[in-house]
Amino acid sequence: MKPTVALILLSLSFVQFSCGQNIKGLVKQIPTQIPTLPSGQKPSLTNDEVVAGLREALQVGIKNSVNQSSALDGFLGNAQIRLPFPPDALKVKEKALQLGMSNQVEQFETTLNRAAEEAVKEALPIFTQAILNMSVQDGFAILKGGNGAATNYLKNQTSQQLYNAFLPKVKEATAKVSLTAKWTPLMTKYNQAMTLTGGEKINPDLDAFVTQRAIEGLFTLVQQEENKIRQNPAARISDLLIKVFGSL
Repeated sequence: MKPTVALILLSLSFVQFSCGQNIKGLVKQIPTQIPTLPSGQKPSLTNDEVVAGLREALQVGIKNSVNQSSALDGFLGNAQIRLPFPPDALKVKEKALQLGMSNQVEQFETTLNRAAEEAVKEALPIFTQAILNMSVQDGFAILKGGNGAATNYLKNQTSQQLYNAFLPKVKEATAKVSLTAKWTPLMTKYNQAMTLTGGEKINPDLDAFVTQRAIEGLFTLVQQEENKIRQNPAARISDLLIKVFGSL
């Protein structure tokens, strides 16, 4: 190779090497930036996301609540929702205990709770329909309403339907052990005595008492489930729940 040609090739190689080093140096100097939201800014939500997120949260809550309360001892074994001896009839309970009838009292209270556990099995389709009827306005009001807002929505939408659905189940459950048949005559006699003495009478409708207390107990569990999702990020079991409730 001639000296002139060799010199030209050597010069070109040096230039190429220098350019490469310069480019690498420039790349190192360019800061790497990942797009992020400004500090403290929450992710924006669409109307559809809000409604879908609230529906999902309620679906999770009602399913857990119904499964828990309808299981054996779901009411009886849960001190928060356990049906007691009817408060209006505590004097009757006291009299029965004085007569050594503690087993009968215990059996009576057990049967009340078994009736409630049976009745709440009817709740799921009623709750589900109420959730499907939720509007965008409902969704935003619930989301911003704080603890219990979703539960209150369900109460307003379903309480009468739940009562109508629960009552036949309660009557069926209490009829199996002739509970109401034994209760009503007893309360009737008690009320007759109160008429003579001027004492306070008792509502003899045991089925109505059980039905109402079953509904109240179920909503207690639903609200606990709702508040759990609002307050505990670990309870948000989907990306949608994380996004919707993380926006609060």
